[in-house]
Amino acid sequence: MSSASDPPSPLPEFVYKITTDPPPSPLPEQYPLSDLDAQDGFIHLSTAWQIPTTASLYFTALSTLYVLKLRLSNLSSPPGVIKWDDAPGITNKGCPHLYERNFGAADVVDVRKFEREEGETWEGVFGGGAWLV
Repeated sequence: MSSASDPPSPLPEFVYKITTDPPPSPLPEQYPLSDLDAQDGFIHLSTAWQIPTTASLYFTALSTLYVLKLRLSNLSSPPGVIKWDDAPGITNKGCPHLYERNFGAADVVDVRKFEREEGETWEGVFGGGAWLV
């Protein structure tokens, strides 16, 4: 179990969900939980500045990732609870984790596919992009 961390100040407008599979189309009312999210009992999310590190730590073997952009204020409305938890290898405050609810089509602002060429790092793919804010 991860330990609690202070949220960043100011809070970001958006948080992001990294997925390895293309999102269903159309997006469902309740997004399918990943095996990890179901096992841990919460939804793993990242801030914009955590995306490159999260991708590098947990998705090194993959060349394609999908990222869903979610409005934080929608997720933290009851019954949803966002907790900022420490995560191994992640700095810059804790990682946002969504408890007590799932997210779905109404929460997703945008979806992007990111691809990495052989020899390219995830930091290189995500660095400097205006989409991650």
